[in-house]
Amino acid sequence: MWGFQLWVNLKQSSKMVKPRYQDIAAGRILEVVRDRARVRVVAGHAFDVDGPVSGIEVAPTFLDLALEHGADVTHPVPSGHTAFVFVTDGAARIGETNREVRQGQLAVLGDGDAIRVRCDATSARLVLIAGRPINEPVARGGPFVMNTDDEIKKAWADYRAGTLTDET
Repeated sequence: MWGFQLWVNLKQSSKMVKPRYQDIAAGRILEVVRDRARVRVVAGHAFDVDGPVSGIEVAPTFLDLALEHGADVTHPVPSGHTAFVFVTDGAARIGETNREVRQGQLAVLGDGDAIRVRCDATSARLVLIAGRPINEPVARGGPFVMNTDDEIKKAWADYRAGTLTDET
């Protein structure tokens, strides 16, 4: 059993909202077959299908692509969104540079209006993730993601004191 969780950072003004987890059963994820590719749309919109993940501030795209040899798929990515692909199996060629990305590798994509993915290997499996950046500093500590180290220290203090709350 394996899978992915998409954790989305929030703007500082939204950090203390009640947590919201979306558990999406596999049967709710629609699959589209195009040009020797199976595309499962988890979040966002692809090939006239909307993913079941909704209400996320950064408007994420989360596509699970399974490519056969010879697949050639282009998907629009909103201008200004930050995007990456992670290859879980096989190898794929990414973008106009035709750069090969292999199993276990992640490729951070430059700004553009689309991503092209091709497979000249036997097969490939990858996820395409994109979202609108929030352009705020990031501080991490254990399970907490905040904007400053002081906010991380406060989150840990609240946790240790048992005063963490999911109230706004």
